[in-house]
Amino acid sequence: MWHHHHANLKDVLFAKQLLYSLEIAGKKCFPDFHTTWHFDDKVGQKYVLEAIGAPMVPSYVFFTREEALEWISNTSFPKVFKLRGGAGASNVKLVHSKKEAKKLVRIAFGRGFAQFDRLGYFEERFNQWRRGRGSFIGVLKGIGRAYIGTEYSNSHSKEKGYVYFQDFIPDNNTDYRVKVVNGNCWAFQRKVRKNDFRASGSGNLIFDNSQIPKELVSCAQEIAQRLKLQSVAFDFLHDKINNKFLIVELSYGFGFDEREIQNGFWDIKGQFHSELFNPFGWMVDGLLYEN
Repeated sequence: MWHHHHANLKDVLFAKQLLYSLEIAGKKCFPDFHTTWHFDDKVGQKYVLEAIGAPMVPSYVFFTREEALEWISNTSFPKVFKLRGGAGASNVKLVHSKKEAKKLVRIAFGRGFAQFDRLGYFEERFNQWRRGRGSFIGVLKGIGRAYIGTEYSNSHSKEKGYVYFQDFIPDNNTDYRVKVVNGNCWAFQRKVRKNDFRASGSGNLIFDNSQIPKELVSCAQEIAQRLKLQSVAFDFLHDKINNKFLIVELSYGFGFDEREIQNGFWDIKGQFHSELFNPFGWMVDGLLYEN
């Protein structure tokens, strides 16, 4: 079992390769190939979700400048720009116009983007401190990171040669974080940051199961089963225009708040259990008792 991290250089260099090799050798692994090959890869997630017809926010990826510019000239804005990697809403920008989108395309097929957004990291630390969710030491670290990158970012090559956009889903003041481990599911809402469009990384969580649409639970459980995912966290947004819920992205690994285990869960049959639970124990049980 290895909870490998997307921003740890050692993990990125060989975690997946080692786990896959052990799995081929007949070992039981967590996370296994199905669960983790698309981890921190939004482009890979787009393809696999589209392959099974999952309800996903419409997403567009281009690997040539010409195709990207042609699409921009014929689409509407705003759109959401993302790099294929990054968590906690990092490397995510709201693009308001064709002019902004074309500038991003020029960078994507020119000098490229740094995988670690130093200015964005500082702004995040500062905003957390201003909201009372972080320390002034964190702000100072953010200033330091503006000049000295992380070991991972200093070793990582520029993100270039592709560009990725998603449709902007308006009028959401929360998103829905829905987690599934071995078929068991629990969920909560995350409030959108103040003066922002992003909920990921806000830290403002709402634990109220009466506000979780049952269709999100069954949808998440079905997709997890179809994709053979041992563990997954889905981010959903509500498309109010078409009255449907759409997946933004997914991840085998996820942040954890102690309040989650006190909020109850739905089992694989859709039955709700109002009791404490241990999702990490479920991960171990999945390896010990799976067929």
